[in-house]
Amino acid sequence: MIEMTLEIAEKIALAAHAKAKELNKPMSVSVVDESGRLVYFSRADNAGFFTFDTSRAKAMAAASFKRSTMEITEHKDSNPLLWYSLPSVVPAQALPSPGGFPVVRNDRVIGGVGIGGGTPQEDHDCAIAGAEAVQ
Repeated sequence: MIEMTLEIAEKIALAAHAKAKELNKPMSVSVVDESGRLVYFSRADNAGFFTFDTSRAKAMAAASFKRSTMEITEHKDSNPLLWYSLPSVVPAQALPSPGGFPVVRNDRVIGGVGIGGGTPQEDHDCAIAGAEAVQ
C-alpha cells in the first residue's frame, strides 16, 4: 500500500529546504513514493537547473535500495558490476551519489527524498533533515 501522501511529501520538502537555508544553499528537493514515482518537487530560487534530475534520481535510489545514497556510495566498490550496469538497465533513474535518503515510517520505507544543489555532505544533511521530519 502506498503511504506517501502529498502532505507527507510537502513536510519532508519544507524541512529539507529549511536545512538548505541554514546552509545558505539554493537546492532542489524531490520526494518519491516507495515505487519511485515523483510525489513532490520544489526548486529554490537560483538552484541549478540539473538539480531537478539529480535530486529525483537520488530519491529513487534511496527508495529502491532502502538506504542512504551516502551509504551506497561508500560501498559501491564491493559490487562494481551493479554500478557499471545500472545506467543501462535504468537509465537516468537512480543516482548513487550523496543526497538521497529513504523515508521510513513504522519501520517501513514509504519513499525517498533526494537533494541537489550543494556539496555531497550538504545534500546528505538536507536529505536527513527532510526524512527525519516525518519519523
